[in-house]
Amino acid sequence: MTERVRLLTLYPDELNIYADRGNLLFLRKRCEWRGIEFEAKEAGPGESFSPEEADLIYIGGGQDRDQEAVGADLLETKEEAVTAFVEMGKPLLAVCGGFQLLGRRWSSGDGEEREGLGVFDVSTERGTGKRLIGAVAVEANLLGERLLVAGFENHAGRTRLGVGATPFGTVIAGYGNNGEDGTEGVLRMNSIGTYLHGPLLPKNPRLADLLLALALSPNDPNPPGLAPLEDSLEMAAHQEALDAALRNRKNRNRRSRVRTG
Repeated sequence: MTERVRLLTLYPDELNIYADRGNLLFLRKRCEWRGIEFEAKEAGPGESFSPEEADLIYIGGGQDRDQEAVGADLLETKEEAVTAFVEMGKPLLAVCGGFQLLGRRWSSGDGEEREGLGVFDVSTERGTGKRLIGAVAVEANLLGERLLVAGFENHAGRTRLGVGATPFGTVIAGYGNNGEDGTEGVLRMNSIGTYLHGPLLPKNPRLADLLLALALSPNDPNPPGLAPLEDSLEMAAHQEALDAALRNRKNRNRRSRVRTG
């Protein structure tokens, strides 16, 4: 029997900034290189779907007006399906704006509070200070495996976890959810919300493979590993992204010492 991954992208035309469509291409190629069948479908405004129709869901980020345009539609046409998908243990990756939309509450560009989908126990308010921008390094854990994840963040929102919510990772360098508590993103079962752009997956091939393994075996607490690939270029990109985050941390620490000294 041929293995198959069915990817569903939510709002691909509205939530597609920061080159994050590269995540979709990367997932496709890693399947093709292994002989795994890959199907890609989309669900935009007004379109519903069945959680049984997909193995992996992706929702990207957009500017404030884009989030506002799809926020109400997400609640109206996709709430039940997305919630059921996550509760089935299937993997979902939500980046930046998508991460905020899937929380309990989020603030629009004018500061007005909006209702989110509530899949993630997080709330996001509009920050009053500077935007949180720069390279990020995070220590994360997925399927019991410790991962160093690197990416780029650019967000004005300050996201805070609800009581008992699990962060996707701990910030090593960068700001993370709010620049204060050291958390980055959120993890619920096998679904991830994160602020990491760049795009994320080409810089973190191990994370991409864990998501694919979960898509192939969503109910297996220890899904079988995928056939290894020759990842020298991918790991070089991963290391470069980590190094950039650590350099930024060193520079920020140096500037802070100058200001306080």
